[in-house]
Order: sequence, then structure tokens, then C-alpha cells
Amino acid sequence: MSSQGNGFSKKSGSEPLDPRIPETIRELIEEVIIPPLLFGCGYSAEELAAPRIGIANTWTELNPGHVHLNRLAERVREGIRGAGMTPFGFNTIAPCDGVAEGHEGMRYILPAREVIADSVEIMARVNRLDGLILIGSCDKIVPGLLMAAARVDIPAIIITGGYHLPYCYPEQDFAEEEEFAHYEIGKFFFAKNEGKITEEEFQKALKGIVTGPGSCPMIGTAVTMQCMTEALGMALPYSSILVAESEEKYDFAGRLGEALKALIENKITPSRIMTGQAFRNAISVLHTMGGSTNGFLHLPAIANELDIPIPIELFDELSAKTPQTCAVKPNGLRAINSIDEAGGIPAVMKNIAGLLDLDVLTVSGKRLGEILEEAVIKDSSIIRPVDDPVRPDGGLAVLRGNLAPDGAIVKQSAVPESMFVFRGPARVFDCEEDAIYSMFNNRVTPGECVIIRYEGPKGGPGMREMAVPAHLLQLLGLGDSTALVTDGRYSGTNYGVCVGHVSPEAAEGGPLAVVRDGDIIEIDIPSRSIRLDIPESELHERLAVWRPPAPKYTRGVLSWYSRIVTSGDKGAVLRPEPSNGGA
Repeated sequence: MSSQGNGFSKKSGSEPLDPRIPETIRELIEEVIIPPLLFGCGYSAEELAAPRIGIANTWTELNPGHVHLNRLAERVREGIRGAGMTPFGFNTIAPCDGVAEGHEGMRYILPAREVIADSVEIMARVNRLDGLILIGSCDKIVPGLLMAAARVDIPAIIITGGYHLPYCYPEQDFAEEEEFAHYEIGKFFFAKNEGKITEEEFQKALKGIVTGPGSCPMIGTAVTMQCMTEALGMALPYSSILVAESEEKYDFAGRLGEALKALIENKITPSRIMTGQAFRNAISVLHTMGGSTNGFLHLPAIANELDIPIPIELFDELSAKTPQTCAVKPNGLRAINSIDEAGGIPAVMKNIAGLLDLDVLTVSGKRLGEILEEAVIKDSSIIRPVDDPVRPDGGLAVLRGNLAPDGAIVKQSAVPESMFVFRGPARVFDCEEDAIYSMFNNRVTPGECVIIRYEGPKGGPGMREMAVPAHLLQLLGLGDSTALVTDGRYSGTNYGVCVGHVSPEAAEGGPLAVVRDGDIIEIDIPSRSIRLDIPESELHERLAVWRPPAPKYTRGVLSWYSRIVTSGDKGAVLRPEPSNGGA
């Protein structure tokens, strides 16, 4: 054809054109139709003949976790070119949970995970990319990128944006603490209102508590999922929880090109790395670090893309075997940088190596066992020995009973021992806003069990975080006496008896829908149970007459999302349950 000699030849590693298309037409498409579009973007024929690498960037100027990612992407771009490949950057959305707290915007946060995964899939498939480097930092963004990598299943590496350093406030007002993260700004607000600190001190904290670009420096959902990228083998060893914009972080970004090139040459795709065994490893790391309850949503959702079922029972099975060896904020007084200083995720994993499958592959090209051989635990007060742990089992627990037949989740690492067994009357609210109003106006009393329902994946819709009510319990002095139970979820920053992910959710006719004010709720964490203390016959009678509420949204994203999303115990995915594979 007339295009002969233009130097453009699509590499065999990408998605081929359908073989039913005649050779002449394939040549027309590959060498005549497509190249001018990319020449128009400034690429040369030589660049288009090299492996095409997508840089999926979640940069935005709307939150600190992602505001710096363009600079990280530039270093990634240099590394790709240095490896003899061609980078093609594109963006996807990155909404911040913190910005969405307490208003309608939180309904969109969990659906955003699916939009992120879908948008990366679309760009990878349309452009027939040979590989992907995915850059993200925060709560639903990192899981969305991992879901996309699994779904597209071309060689891929995640690099996380890291976290900012904690805010240091060594004055005596908070004598037991010196390091603070954004979720603790309420402590300063209430301290100001109580006359413990001045307005000037409060304003200093308000402007300084987020010390720069990066995620919040504690084991909330953002950092939990950053850790999970490495625990799953999808990030280079030691790269996942570094300070944002540190030289170490940029160094890792520059090395990704060569690492990805090796994956392409050896045909190592995410499905070879994120196996059932890798997910078991990640769940064990989640437990030993006392990570966010949102891990119960995201790990099954990622595994679902690979047809690997992760039943909720697996989390509890591994929790029973896995000691919690780390206690950083909000489970302790130190921030997440202490884990990096103590040896990073390889050190955390080496500490529980006897519970892990060491033969799994990683994007480094090494198997996990090889990585852990070189790992060093530098501070045993931060990464505690397995024979002297923070607690003998994992930081998260699955509760079951007539109030949650399909399970509910509690972050037991954040529950005071005095509250491990709770019994109290219900105070029922049908939305977060009503609960906040009543709490703030002193209408919730010590010893009650606050029920916030119709906040699940379908009912919310979007399974909003109940972070504001959970924090209010603490700030109002109710955290050591009052429980909070919801079919919504938590942010990873909660403390106290905060039970979430109650399944089936109220909007699907789960028992939570028929709880009445004054009903006695029993929570027994050691026995893994949560019960509504009424006769079973009465529970059946109430459920028989219950009718679902009208949908809150009839158009837009939340309308279609509420119709096809599954329950929290299934990971709130939009697809049917996988029928094959195993964890």
C-alpha cells in the first residue's frame, strides 16, 4: 500500500484486530487511518512503532491526595521513554471522601470506583495499549485502578501518590498525642469551643493539619489501599507508603518503565499476579495492620474482575489466624510514616511470613519470598513481634446474627475493651443527617445503639461513610458507652463500637429495616454476633409487612447504580457473583 515505509507497526503485545478483517483492510486501518491521528498529537513513526504504554493519571486540583500527581507522572513518562517505549497519558476522576463528608456528594464516592475502572478500561481497549502504569492515592481511586488492571489484564503496575507528613502539635492541650491527621481537626474545633486553645491556635491547626500533597497519614482507606497494592504484588516493593513528593517516591516512578518492559517481555499480566493466594496474603496484611473496613468492599470487588470469589467468611477465617502487629492512627498514636521508617510493607509481611504464600509473583519480577528475604524489621515497637502483638487476632471482625444474616463488619482494633460486649436500646434514624442533628442536639444518650439505615449501596444509594456520626460520638463523649450500627460504611478513621456493612441492607428488606426505637441490640465481638433481641416470630411479622421506600433518584448515575449494585458483603460490585475460581 502507499503507506509502506512509514515506520508504523502495531506491536503484537496489544489487542489484535479481528482476524475476519481482510489483510488489506487491516493494513489500511493500521498504517493509513490510525497513524495520522497520532502524528497529529506530535508522535513520530518511530515512537508509534514502540510498545504503547498508557499512564492512567488521577491528577486533580480538588484534593491534596492527587494535586501532585502530574509531577509524578512526568517522572513515570521519563522512565517509559528510557526503557524504549512510548508513553500516552490520560486522566480519570478522583473525588475525595473528605470533601464529600456529610452531604449528598458522599453518595457518589463508591460509584466513582466503578467509573474509574470503566474509564481506564475504555482507554486501554480503544487505544489497544501494550501496558499500563496507574497512578492514584486515595480511597476509591486505588481500588478502581486495581479493578481496571485486573479487567484489562495487560502488563500493569500501580504507583501510589503517597501521604503527607502528620501535623505536629506538641503543646500540652493534647498531652498524649503529638502527631495529627486531618480526621482529627474536630479535636481542635471542640478544644477551641471549650476554651482550651485560642482562636489563633485553632486557625493554625486548620491551615496546617494537611501539611502538603498526599493522602492523610493514617491507616484510613486511602493508605490501607495503598498498602494493598504492594500486598497484592501490584506495586514495586517498598514503593507504596512513601511520603508524597519524596525523592524515594520519584525514584520509584522513574524505575517503572524498565519494570513494566520486563513484564511485557515475560507476558506477566495482573491475572498471574493477583491470584487467589495473593488475595489471601493481602487480607492477612489488612488484618495485621488494623486497616480500614473498606478493605472488605474493595478486595472482593478487585477479585471479582478475575472471577476469584472472596466470601466474607474468608476475612473472618484469616482474622482468627492473623495477629494485629501494627497500631498506627487511628488505632494508635503514631502516624503511617512510622511503618515506612520501621521497614515498610515488606517488613510487615516478613513479620507474618508464616501465614503467607511466599511463591506468588510480583510486578518486580521477584516472588514474594525473595523480597521478604531482604526485608528488615527496624523497629519492633511499631511492627510488633507475632508473639507479642497488639492483639492476638486481626484488626477487623465479621459479625453475624438475626440483625445481619449476611454479615456486618467492625474494626475491633478501634473498640475499647469495655465495649466488646454491648447491650442497649436502639435509637433509629433513616438517614445520616437525622442522626447528626439528634446527636448534636443531645438527643442521643449514653448506652444507646444508634441505628442509621437506608444508607447501603442500594438504599443510600452509594453506601455513604458514616464518618461524621462516628466522630461525633467521640467528640460528644459517647464513644465509650454508645454503639453505632449502619448498612452504610466507615472511613477507616472510626473509633468505638462502629458496626457497618450490615447485610442485607435495609433497602433490600434486611432486618435492619424493621428495628424500632427501644428495641434491644446485642453486640458480642468475641462471639462474632449481632442480634435484635425480639422473638423470631415478631421479626418475621415485621418483615412481612415492610415495604421498600421509593427510590431517591430516578435519573443520573445514582439511578442506574442503585438498580444494579450488589450488597456490601459482595463488595458492592455491579456484576453477578463469580461462579468459578477459588481463594
